[in-house]
Amino acid sequence: MARLAFTKMHGIGNDYVYVDCFEHSVIDPSSLARRISPRRTAIGSDGLILIHPSSAADCRMEMYNADGSRGEMCGNGIRCVGKFVYDHGRVRKERLSVETDAGIKQLELHLEHGKVASVTVDMGEPILEGARIPVASSGRAVNVPLSVEAPEGTRTFDVTCVSMGNPHCVVFLPEVDGLDLEKLGPRFERHPFFPKRVNTEFIQVLQPDLLRMRVWERGSGETAACGTG
Repeated sequence: MARLAFTKMHGIGNDYVYVDCFEHSVIDPSSLARRISPRRTAIGSDGLILIHPSSAADCRMEMYNADGSRGEMCGNGIRCVGKFVYDHGRVRKERLSVETDAGIKQLELHLEHGKVASVTVDMGEPILEGARIPVASSGRAVNVPLSVEAPEGTRTFDVTCVSMGNPHCVVFLPEVDGLDLEKLGPRFERHPFFPKRVNTEFIQVLQPDLLRMRVWERGSGETAACGTG
């Protein structure tokens, strides 16, 4: 069994295990993500992120969910990648680019006392075309009815689907704290309407400028936050 150096980081509670692959490679990262992610029997995380050199950008991010599936993009994860490569001396630039499976993203680092205190990432324009999200609809899936087998029986939810590098389904509800996401989340994630599964945000409007969000991420379950979400 080989020893592997890692760094544990989080962005507003969305936490991953990060591995520097500039000089070393990871064999079977999908299996490794499954091994390290359980919170009671392993390191505990929402998944695994590998940081590689890139010929197209300043570095490349390779992301795996807790179940070992590959993710195209991770908003909180890419901000932590920016901090990692700067603080570890891999890329000493306050404006840098990161290659992802959803394209190259631009980051701006904000420094305090020579360390990265916060990171802004430009994730590009939201994708609303159904075929590109993807969903099983050629047009925009905005405020469309979706029948889901909920714990209390079949319910029809009005959903809006969008991609910020990976697919999301947004549901506005009168109240979200009482939702049984352990049962409801997987039924959205694996609904036939979403050919590549989906991340789902359940939203409650508390005030005109304040939302309450609970998120079920494909491959990881309910998480504390979600950058693309």
